[in-house]
Amino acid sequence: MPFSGSYRQGDVQFLLRRLPGHAFVSVEEKEALIQSGQRHYSEMLSAERLPSARHLALFDEACQANRGRMAADCLRLAHLVAARRSGQITLVSLARAGTPVGVVVRHLLERVLHRDAVHYSVSIVRDRGIDEAALRTILAGHVPASIVFIDGWTGKGVIARELERSVERFNLQHRVRIDAGLFVLSDLAGAAACASSDADYLIPSSILNATVSGLVSRTVVNGGTGQGDYHGCVYYKEFAAHDRSQAFADDIVAAALEIAEAGELAPVPVDRARAAATSRACLRDLAERHGVADVNLIKPGIGEATRVLLRRVPRLLILRDPDAADVAHLKLLAQEKEVPVVVDRALPYQGVSLIRREGDA
Repeated sequence: MPFSGSYRQGDVQFLLRRLPGHAFVSVEEKEALIQSGQRHYSEMLSAERLPSARHLALFDEACQANRGRMAADCLRLAHLVAARRSGQITLVSLARAGTPVGVVVRHLLERVLHRDAVHYSVSIVRDRGIDEAALRTILAGHVPASIVFIDGWTGKGVIARELERSVERFNLQHRVRIDAGLFVLSDLAGAAACASSDADYLIPSSILNATVSGLVSRTVVNGGTGQGDYHGCVYYKEFAAHDRSQAFADDIVAAALEIAEAGELAPVPVDRARAAATSRACLRDLAERHGVADVNLIKPGIGEATRVLLRRVPRLLILRDPDAADVAHLKLLAQEKEVPVVVDRALPYQGVSLIRREGDA
């Protein structure tokens, strides 16, 4: 049954199955099971904690510092979407990082560009693909040509490539033509179809988990779901008093409306080939210098580095400039988890996290 999480009903429909009484595993146990090959990461969830007062303060500082930048990029993304779709637009954000972006872009399509738009949020999982049950639900009410996939950013481009593979497979099986291109705010990997920028900056919503994503957990593909069920999630209703999801989205919309009213939106050139080459070179260099055999253990960019520090077992945090305001939350999280921090002035991104390999000291 679709639900809107903690957002207003018209802002998004999560096509996810809420899992009652889900059994959580510790972060350490989850990491061991993933790296031993016993379980896929998408089959397990670790319980989320509410952010500390200092963590929340850093989120508020990030909102103040980068509110205008994110708002402008959301407005650019709305323009990119509108230019590439006729008729009603069906936004399909990738839960969770894409959800706040989808909420904002839907408002901007309707209120600035006067386009009819609906917004769904669905699950996609590396090596497992997009939730096909969710896609079938969307196609029951919308034409394939109206669909636009939305996410926050690309790191290595893994999800963009997973989206392309799984949607193309779905298209062949169901004899439809859904555009598998991904639209993002920041395309570090040069893997998105359309992007507002390719800069590694702090998108404020990357700092928090459920409390900025409609109180929805990361998605899982087991948890009792059957063949025809949606991917699962936990709904953290107990966090409602601390939720920032709707207020954050509304604030970004308000900032974007101010920009649109002023008519001050300049296009930002995005060089996909250059971004892709930078990504490949960075991954190769980091793997060699830090002895990383599995590229999945390298998470480049602020957004991906934040995810590692929030829900994986980090080995190392690498920063280009430790005094940059955009990485203050990374330093705090590293301090809380006692993760070593090294400085690399030649790093093409503001931050990179390495995941600890099982068996490392």
